[in-house]
Amino acid sequence: MTEAMASVRASAFARAALVAAIVLGLDQLTKHTIAAGIADGTEKKLLPGVTLVHVRNTGVAFSIFSGGGTLVLVVTLLALALLVGYFARHPERPLLWLPTGMLIGGAVGNLIDRVANGAVTDFIKLPHWPAFNVADMSITFGVLVLLWVLEGPRAKR
Repeated sequence: MTEAMASVRASAFARAALVAAIVLGLDQLTKHTIAAGIADGTEKKLLPGVTLVHVRNTGVAFSIFSGGGTLVLVVTLLALALLVGYFARHPERPLLWLPTGMLIGGAVGNLIDRVANGAVTDFIKLPHWPAFNVADMSITFGVLVLLWVLEGPRAKR
């Protein structure tokens, strides 16, 4: 590996780690704030159409696969391993560090809750939508950005 390639690799890993750390920090801070300020199962209006709630979710993003327990944990760890493996093989790919960091930060944030508490704290409620949290948002946008990085206009060149 050339020195330039090693520098690109190190920079990509540092950027992904920074994004993951920011997402993880925001996720854990908001969950702890909600847990300390809103009783489990209650809600507070924040803005028109946006309610803060305190619910415990045993599924994945947006309460999908609720009660999945060990299966959710195993699938999450497998997905993380595949993502990290792909990123390790292609760190030079433009912007790949961004969705990688978003996905790792979100997944680790929810894994911490799942392992420590048996469920994830969700707290943002929109009309006609299950409650979610910062990690869920990061995972959702991370998947969209990953698809754009892999399949978008520049990826085809």
